[in-house]
Amino acid sequence: MATFKINGTDIYYEEKGSGPAIIFTHGHSMYHKQWVPQIDYFSNSYRTVAWDVRGHGNSSLPEGEVDPELFSKDLAALMDKLELPSAILCGLSMGGHISLQTAVRYPERVQALVLIGTPFTNTFNWFEKTTAPFSRLATRLIPLRTTAKLTADALSKITPSNHDFVMEAFGLMTHRNFIRHWAGNLRMESKDDLEKVKCPTLILYGDKDNMVGRQQAELGARIPGAIIHQIPNAHHLTNLDNSDEVNRRIEDFLNGLSG
Repeated sequence: MATFKINGTDIYYEEKGSGPAIIFTHGHSMYHKQWVPQIDYFSNSYRTVAWDVRGHGNSSLPEGEVDPELFSKDLAALMDKLELPSAILCGLSMGGHISLQTAVRYPERVQALVLIGTPFTNTFNWFEKTTAPFSRLATRLIPLRTTAKLTADALSKITPSNHDFVMEAFGLMTHRNFIRHWAGNLRMESKDDLEKVKCPTLILYGDKDNMVGRQQAELGARIPGAIIHQIPNAHHLTNLDNSDEVNRRIEDFLNGLSG
């Protein structure tokens, strides 16, 4: 457990295990404990790192507009702090998008990508173009605890224990910081960059994921050589809903890299 200051913020991270490094990046409004099933599994053979994106968990959020370009810069800075010239990056949702952008912006730093339920744009079709501006307004008007409960209810239909985790994660954010960070998250954009990814890439998504499931086929088609698998009986918190299958798919992918 450690914190370091970079790009104007305090970044929290935890390490476990030794070997090739895997850095896990959580989704929006979540925090590093999202990855407990993967840390417990992969730390036997890998150096696992789970961190809190600025404004989440135990990481701070400086004043001012949240620049989404800082997310990948923070991740690269974390690698510098850990003296990692390169690493395997694994992320879910926003964390997947951060990992994707890091692979585009710092290609020499990324050995491989594991993208779980990852959006690459907020303007994919009419649905995103309509709901993204609405969600930005709604987050301002609706109390944070109400947003948290609605999110927890939606993401715990398969795995009831997700409910307490989501409520706990939201509880580590203030309403003001949630609004500020969500606005930055909605400005993340990679639809013109997918072909720039040069590292081996695994794409996983839940068969019940109605949040970003519509983007996955194009994500897989446009990243050169990407491997894509649908995870059964899983919603957007795919790594928690079906951790055994997610771990198996990741392990097979990583074993293939060394083979």
